[in-house]
Amino acid sequence: MKREKLKVEKRKILGKKVKKLRREGVLPANVYGKDIKSVSVQVAQKEFDKVFKEAGETGLVDLELDSKLLPVLIHNVQSDYLGNPLHADFFQVNLKEKVKTMVPIVVIGEPKAVTDKVGLLMQIISEVEVEALPEELPENIEVNVEPLATVDEQVTVGDLKTAKDVTVLTDPTQVVVKISELVSKEAEELAAEEAAAAEEAKAEAGEEEPAEGEAPVEEKKEPSTAKAPAGEEKPAEEKTE
Repeated sequence: MKREKLKVEKRKILGKKVKKLRREGVLPANVYGKDIKSVSVQVAQKEFDKVFKEAGETGLVDLELDSKLLPVLIHNVQSDYLGNPLHADFFQVNLKEKVKTMVPIVVIGEPKAVTDKVGLLMQIISEVEVEALPEELPENIEVNVEPLATVDEQVTVGDLKTAKDVTVLTDPTQVVVKISELVSKEAEELAAEEAAAAEEAKAEAGEEEPAEGEAPVEEKKEPSTAKAPAGEEKPAEEKTE
């Protein structure tokens, strides 16, 4: 991969005052590394954008600082809600020592399952962690999904193809892409109709029968106003003279 070049200057403006730099088209950044002290720098926003578009976070960049060229990787780019960079880190590397970084996954082709309209392609992860010498880092890792023909077919991290000098550190059983079941609009509408019919039938059953465990309601009787005799009384005997 072609190595990009980027010129930076030491930065004196720190903290919240860097907002002024951004308004002037200047991006605040830091240079750090294993054996160097962190240095606050600034770079022209347009120049950074051009280099970052080509190099990403895996391409080596020759950073010019104080007339010296430093091999760096662009890391930790912070952006606003519109995607405009607010801050970046330049990680100085030793070309003879392996580094760890995240590499994007690029999906190639269209699955047979999608072409045949029997399933949908789902991408579970979009990047993996790798370890390699700085000059051996891949720009991305491609995954060909055209052979996926049936529901539940998948590609895992262990299936990814990389150069022999690149070690993938992400769990090899992690799913990268898979084919999920295709749910048609007609199937969704049918399921909704069946659910509505079941609710209606349940409501009608509730009106006709008492709920489980509930006794039927007895008809309410009007209370009697006659007093019940305390005991049975005999008829009075007629008195004879």
